[in-house]
Amino acid sequence: METAEHISALDEEGRLLAAAARKAGTDAEVPTCPKWRVRDLVRHTGVVHRWATAFVAEGHASPRPLGSDPELDGDALLTWFEDGHRRLVYTLRTAPADVDCWNFLPAPSPLAFWARRQAHETAVHRADAQSALGGELGEPAVDFAVDGIDELLLGFHARDRSRVRTETPRVLRVRATDTDAVWTVRLSSEPPVAERAEASKAGDVDCEIAGPAPRLYLSLWNRLPLPAATGDPSLAELWRETSGIG
Repeated sequence: METAEHISALDEEGRLLAAAARKAGTDAEVPTCPKWRVRDLVRHTGVVHRWATAFVAEGHASPRPLGSDPELDGDALLTWFEDGHRRLVYTLRTAPADVDCWNFLPAPSPLAFWARRQAHETAVHRADAQSALGGELGEPAVDFAVDGIDELLLGFHARDRSRVRTETPRVLRVRATDTDAVWTVRLSSEPPVAERAEASKAGDVDCEIAGPAPRLYLSLWNRLPLPAATGDPSLAELWRETSGIG
């Protein structure tokens, strides 16, 4: 996906998050994040949006801590969130393509990184806000879901902090059934090593998790149950128990 597409997705997902939060109310429980109520979700996402905005707008070259949660609730909190979301979208849309600032996953440029990361950050938390309404979670477009699985498997879980590990080498395959995207994830005592593979060339694996890309996206982020796995189910359970991103 192109940077402009990520920014458009961020814009839409933030609006959907705010609409779901307003409808649910800030005291509603968030089933996909059992320790949170909607106010916690909105405060967290709003703080992350402002944190990301500062890197791009101010060109910070090194990591900076997240800000503090605002002492706001109800309509005032939601207005605060919407203001920060709009500023993030505006900052990304108007930033020069060669803006130089810190980022933490491989990307063509810092701007491309922040647009992609905030689009997926917001999409996952939009699903959280919708879960507070008690109905079905809205699913992202197939291309966006594939892009997000790429970021999760090839980016986040390639880092040393990934806890998805096995004592003996194992191989997990993730396969989208509504497009040709397939990922091979090699597990060991080291961080997972993932790669995109052509479906026709995918070799033997110990476990495969397969389903439509939008559902895989939400389930790999632990917002929906994983689709049924073939092969050794303990690898799917390992993912469910250890793959959370802090």
